[in-house]
Amino acid sequence: MMRPTEPPNRDGGLLRVRMDIAYDGTNFSGWAAQPGRRTVQGSLEDALGTVLRCEPPRLTVAGRTDAGVHARGQVCHADLPESAWVTLPGRSARSPGVSLVRRLAGVLPGDVRVMSVAPAPEGFDARFSAIWRRYIYRVADNDCGPDPLLRSHVVHHNRSLDLSAMNAAAAGLLGEHDFAAFCRAREGATTIRELRTLRWERGIDGIAAATVEADAFCHNQVRAMIGALLFVGDGRRPIDWPATVLARAVRDSAVTVAAPHGLTLEAVGYPPDADLAQQARTARRLRTLPSPPLP
Repeated sequence: MMRPTEPPNRDGGLLRVRMDIAYDGTNFSGWAAQPGRRTVQGSLEDALGTVLRCEPPRLTVAGRTDAGVHARGQVCHADLPESAWVTLPGRSARSPGVSLVRRLAGVLPGDVRVMSVAPAPEGFDARFSAIWRRYIYRVADNDCGPDPLLRSHVVHHNRSLDLSAMNAAAAGLLGEHDFAAFCRAREGATTIRELRTLRWERGIDGIAAATVEADAFCHNQVRAMIGALLFVGDGRRPIDWPATVLARAVRDSAVTVAAPHGLTLEAVGYPPDADLAQQARTARRLRTLPSPPLP
């Protein structure tokens, strides 16, 4: 059986491929397949089964997004029958990857696109080989709300925001911490993460955008941190409040999870090919924080 963290490119007639994906999350119940619900994973797996004329392959994704959250840089992998892969071009001169992209475009709904497909490097795992994920959260804090053409991707906040105060507050969250105060608990899952970037900038269109990057995120973490920073930005909480909440390491009912439609997964980063398998092994270990020095 193919090991999930160290897949050879070919094993038992299967070929592991990397797929880069974009989607508008408005009308999806998130990434993960759920019975009776329209999901990104379900739509993609069904389309792959149709195009390849096989049992729909199971997709492994870099980061599961919640209902209403968008992506333009999502990454997943699938183990496809090699026999189906090599016959994809038919009589054309196109590669199997390009052929699959073109065929999926004719089957998938318009709110999800497969941007590219290629055989995965040795050891690649879309989830566990990743070393960072980057999101952007977009907010309009003007009087009228966002441009109607952007309303599905920009949240309206009806109070003016002080981005300098928000960046000062965000600085207190950077680094490796237990983010339990900003995460929805899951049994057996760690809430320790390394937050590398959390920075607000205002574009020439007036939209306030937060760039958030970490090695990984736990459930609701990004939107909970954004919710806390919005309270700082509009003056309802002091600058040190998010860091104080973080230090308690328990979910705080005062933290409001920001609306999902302002959030977009922009990119996922991976190490050099030679390090993919080792990164996957490392990421599977249960993380703990270093013990404090003895007095």
